[in-house]
Amino acid sequence: MTRWVFDGVGLPSGERVRVEVGSGAAEPLPGRFVLPGLVDSHCHLTVGLQDHTPVALDEGAARAMLDELGQAGVRAVRDVGGDRSITLKLAAHPEDGRPLVLAAGRFFAPEASYFNGIYEPVPADQLVAAVEAELDAGATWIKLVADFPPVGPDGPIPGSAMTPNYEPDAVAQLIATAHARGARVAAHLQTALVSELVQAGVDSVEHGEVITAKDLEVLGARGGGWTPTLSAYGPPDPNATPQQAERRRARTEHIAEMLPLARQYGVHVLAGSDMVGTVAGEVDQLVKHGLTVTQALEAASTSAADFLGLTTTDNLVTYDADPREHPAVLATPTAVVLRGHRIR
Repeated sequence: MTRWVFDGVGLPSGERVRVEVGSGAAEPLPGRFVLPGLVDSHCHLTVGLQDHTPVALDEGAARAMLDELGQAGVRAVRDVGGDRSITLKLAAHPEDGRPLVLAAGRFFAPEASYFNGIYEPVPADQLVAAVEAELDAGATWIKLVADFPPVGPDGPIPGSAMTPNYEPDAVAQLIATAHARGARVAAHLQTALVSELVQAGVDSVEHGEVITAKDLEVLGARGGGWTPTLSAYGPPDPNATPQQAERRRARTEHIAEMLPLARQYGVHVLAGSDMVGTVAGEVDQLVKHGLTVTQALEAASTSAADFLGLTTTDNLVTYDADPREHPAVLATPTAVVLRGHRIR
């Protein structure tokens, strides 16, 4: 074994630190700045994109994605929905040199209410039994797809409005069942339904583009989380209609107003790549949407680790340049040590 030693600037705090992980002969790590590893709080290891459409990935692709994330300095991922036979296995058997996996297992959505081909529908009258089965299999999170537009054979029906996927009583039972077993619920929410489900007790809001100040106050009072997944919206469409451009502008302004409030109310803002982004790109987006650079780095590291209950301290990711000045630096670390093993 090797004892990895870093002496330089510790982030997100910016204080001078000397850090050692491992045991044995000491070896210095290159780089001038260090983070205790990044955290991807909204990831789908078994879902990819093909022609802008989500498709299922096999175990080999999931492991390759984990390797790629590790090389980018990600110490842990919260997989919020996918192929349970793969993600729960990856969570149960952490591997040296790969990020730790916290898995929700399957997506919880009824028939024709999520992307075709990447989930097995769960009828409302089977929610409790399905939650119990997922927790028995090792899930520590439950991923509820709370709202979504109607879906046809070719995917979400264009022009259709998003609607709730389950009645309030069914969702309340899902949350109560998960909480009784010590698990937590992450809810995909893109409509005003977010207010109702925050009151119902969901633990983290995923996307949440119309979340309100009152929602954040309630969520923060119980130490909840919000993963806005800003990278998932992509760059502006040059062919967008005036109405589409206006909706994007309004969404951007609203999120930029809500993110500082989330911090003020004690909500754990989290960085998540979703199906399209990177942690480094999400940090950049969080800064562009109202957080300070330090707050955005916390969303991708220490705050996320605290929220997800990550207690290991033998992770180090170093950088030659300061990510506080150039968040893109996060994508190319100088050295990466995961659970005591240097992989870069």
